[in-house]
Amino acid sequence: DRTRPGHILGDPERRNNPDALDTKNMSLTPFTLVRLVTHLAMLLDPQKVPVCPEHHPANCGGCLCVSHPTLNKGSGSAVTGTGKGADDTITTVHLVLRSLQDIPQTSHSGIDPRLTTKASRNCWETTMAAEMMPQLKDLDQLLQEGKGKIRTDSRVSSNFIMRTTFGDDCTFLASLPQGSQVHSSAVWSCRERLSLLSLTHIVDHNDQKGGTALLWRFLQKEREFRQIKFLPDILILQKRLVRKFQNTSDQIVGSIREFTEKQSDMRTWYEKHIDIFLRTWNLLRVSVTSTEMKIPDEFCSEDLDLNSDLQYLLPRRQGPGLCATGLISYLVGLQNELVYAVDSYTGEDSSSYKVTMAELTEQHVICYEVEKDLLPLVLSNCQYSLERGHETISHYDLPRIQQQILTRFLQGKPLITCTGIPTLVNTQERDYETIFNAVKGRVHQKPLSSLTRNAVSRELNSFSEVCEAFKIVELLLGFLSVTGGDPMMKLVTYLQDVLKMADRIDHHILQALGRCTLRHCVSLWQLLSSLKSENMLRLRREPFSGYSAKYLKPLTEKDKTELKGFMSIGNVDQWLLEMHEFLLLRLGRPRATDDFNPSWGVKETVAAYMDSKEVEVPPYVEGKFPENLQLSQIVETWKYAITTKQDWMMER
Repeated sequence: DRTRPGHILGDPERRNNPDALDTKNMSLTPFTLVRLVTHLAMLLDPQKVPVCPEHHPANCGGCLCVSHPTLNKGSGSAVTGTGKGADDTITTVHLVLRSLQDIPQTSHSGIDPRLTTKASRNCWETTMAAEMMPQLKDLDQLLQEGKGKIRTDSRVSSNFIMRTTFGDDCTFLASLPQGSQVHSSAVWSCRERLSLLSLTHIVDHNDQKGGTALLWRFLQKEREFRQIKFLPDILILQKRLVRKFQNTSDQIVGSIREFTEKQSDMRTWYEKHIDIFLRTWNLLRVSVTSTEMKIPDEFCSEDLDLNSDLQYLLPRRQGPGLCATGLISYLVGLQNELVYAVDSYTGEDSSSYKVTMAELTEQHVICYEVEKDLLPLVLSNCQYSLERGHETISHYDLPRIQQQILTRFLQGKPLITCTGIPTLVNTQERDYETIFNAVKGRVHQKPLSSLTRNAVSRELNSFSEVCEAFKIVELLLGFLSVTGGDPMMKLVTYLQDVLKMADRIDHHILQALGRCTLRHCVSLWQLLSSLKSENMLRLRREPFSGYSAKYLKPLTEKDKTELKGFMSIGNVDQWLLEMHEFLLLRLGRPRATDDFNPSWGVKETVAAYMDSKEVEVPPYVEGKFPENLQLSQIVETWKYAITTKQDWMMER
């Protein structure tokens, strides 16, 4: 806060985010305790403690209004930080506060008592953390002594719950019916339950991070590492969705729930795999978005559920689909991180053992169940010591636990490359210019005549037919860019004799394409892509969804009048085709506004695009096309021109 001394505490819930988990090079336990002690101090009367107002929230007049949510979160963090239950954590805080009272005031006389600078605050925090460490190293012993004092305290010793919680007093069992299900001391025993979090604190507090570096690294992100096993399921879901929606004539709209409800034979399969995706994404969401793949906040600020847009499941290079792509990449990164950690520990080199996304199977990924595999492994390496009148003390063989985790779960797993990662590619995302240049280098190309264009347009009179023809031409371009062909060969002959696929194509579509030869493929793609968008407009669907809002500025009435005047000269199809191609291939790219300023003129920019292709600009454009139209209006310009043309054709 630059308006007054101190700093803004912020929303306590942000502490769950990885970017807010900076412990300032301190262990997690002393860090959470120092923070809790700091916030407890803020509860003191600001009039008596002048430093308190220096820690204040945003949009709040006093410090007390943030104390309770902040302290509630701080208490929860302390439970996590100590690896103990809530009761033991409260006792730990009392023990720490008592130990801090015993610190001689003169031992830290060099610290600014008002903590007015960041350096003085950091110095105070690290000093307090160092003072706490002796207490934390002997925490289990101190907690047992504390429980003993509580158990024998005359003020609470008569309390049944206190005796049962802090002792092993089961004398009351005689008063229960012999056949009762609760007539057992085990039912009333409050023993500590092993968790991976408590094991993490054992490694931390016993200063064994150096000797068990691999175990320490594994435990730090174990909650994320356990998600790696879902990578094959998520991968096969994305592959199936890409096959389903690539080149589809249907617009991808609706929620995830609506999509699954439309499935018949595969509904159960989709529900299972989508549930895996949603649970994994929601758990890793913050971590995924904090990596190098920058996903806009609008797509990742909230958890996903069945009511979320289906687009989130479809791996893409932009839009909501970035979440699906980012999740796959992050899971791959987690596996590779562990493989490199194993190599560093063993001194081996696994870089030669790699698999691609296409080769990946369940056997390749790190896979284990916490309850079935990991915890039994830890318990099998635990020894117990029991003293009369005391609780059982657990001793874990950490080096052996590390070795068994290595050999059972981590060793022998490959590095995963992102080659073959499934991606749903929009028309505007494909590198058509490279494909077109490759085709032109192998097969001489020539534009369709206006008569042929009109004939093809009349033959393909439905949206589904246009989409089917468009897919066929895209397939042709892919083959011709590699193999080449005779420019004069009929397109249908190539489909029938070379590709052997004419039998699977509707006769009506073959008839429409029968007027074209291989030298017309690029021009035919330009026509069919425009017809596809024109049909979408006629069906009141948006052909340019996902485009930057900077290119969607509406036309004024004056602009519409001038554009109608241009359309009235007749046969302006070639210019509209070039404008549409420019829209698809240049303005549909991510960050298109960096290369094409929305304030540039439509006429000059599209003309320059045609010049770069060595295509002549129609002479009627220079004197008739409106000068004042900008790229910010190009989408509405093309759409208005097409709807005007369609209206005129309907009137004839």
